[in-house]
Amino acid sequence: MISIHKIDTKSKKEVNEFVDLPFKLFKDVPQWVPPLKSGVKDVLDRNKHPYHEHSDADFFVAKDGDEVVGRIAVLENKVYNKYHDKKQASFYLYDSVDDQEVANKLFECAIEWSHKRGLEYFLGPKGFSPFDGYGFVVEGSEHRQMMNMMNYNKENYPKFMENLGFTKVVDWISCYAEIAKFNMPEKVRAVADKVRENGKFKVHKFESKSELKKYVPLIGQTYNKTFTKNWEYYPLTQKEVDWAFKDLTFVALPDLIKIITYKEEIVGFLLAFPDISAAFQRHPKGVLTPALTVDILNEVKNSNWIEFNGVGVLPEYQGFGGNALLFDEIEKTAKSHHFVHGELTNIAETAVQMRKDLLNLGVKPYKNHRIFGKAI
Repeated sequence: MISIHKIDTKSKKEVNEFVDLPFKLFKDVPQWVPPLKSGVKDVLDRNKHPYHEHSDADFFVAKDGDEVVGRIAVLENKVYNKYHDKKQASFYLYDSVDDQEVANKLFECAIEWSHKRGLEYFLGPKGFSPFDGYGFVVEGSEHRQMMNMMNYNKENYPKFMENLGFTKVVDWISCYAEIAKFNMPEKVRAVADKVRENGKFKVHKFESKSELKKYVPLIGQTYNKTFTKNWEYYPLTQKEVDWAFKDLTFVALPDLIKIITYKEEIVGFLLAFPDISAAFQRHPKGVLTPALTVDILNEVKNSNWIEFNGVGVLPEYQGFGGNALLFDEIEKTAKSHHFVHGELTNIAETAVQMRKDLLNLGVKPYKNHRIFGKAI
């Protein structure tokens, strides 16, 4: 018989049960990239993760007897709801065995939790910040997960959602680029060259990680201005920005991160990283040992994959050549090292112009993550 249990986030045993489940479910799945268990535990820690300073979340597991067979996190992001004037709940960190009954029980619990708070719509997967991965993979599950910041799931998860009456809310496409064939159209390159010659737009390149860390607050401020019309946007606190970038700066190559300025004001950014998934897969227990740390640093230097997971220019500057300059820098960045493969990660279908521009660069959509939702 399936029973649902709310996790006491102060109980080490219960937290471990929640965190350990995907390591059992995905241990033989070659495309899965194991996360650091300590990082997932930090998400559950109400005294650590900055999300908990302004919003609510609870965590549940499904058990068959004493065995954990499913899990789910249920969130009410109060800042998001206030900004968009919504009464919405979301779910994240869902995993389960291949059993519709387990899914039914978990989502019944999650929806009841949402009802008690007066919320009217339920969707997901959608996490604790805009930097968490969105959606379930519905196409491209044969490809490896791009770092453990992106979601990966069993193929039956979307079917569970459909059987429960959930429908598509929005799709997020990730595109593959063969770097040798990743070429900017000449007309875009010409616009970018003119923009540089004009001198009002400039590209700031970083020389060191210490310099990059100094700019993190400014990058966060630019994010809070850049994506205001995006479906997933809500204004981040400085603590949330710092949290998102604290690990990324560890795996960053400074020259892959760039800022675009207009008359010395930051108006855009380009965040690219070497993909270090292989290092995590070689240490599947999800524990940050000295050996894994060394392996990560080696993979930063030697990975032949580059991931673009954050590009944008303030809307008011896109019609003045800012976008052309940004895309020109994407090409230069991709070809600046020994990279063979590239991924532009999770571009919402609502970002119509961005997706058109990317297709003009010769990239190929190869993964699709879908957010499901329904009125409750």
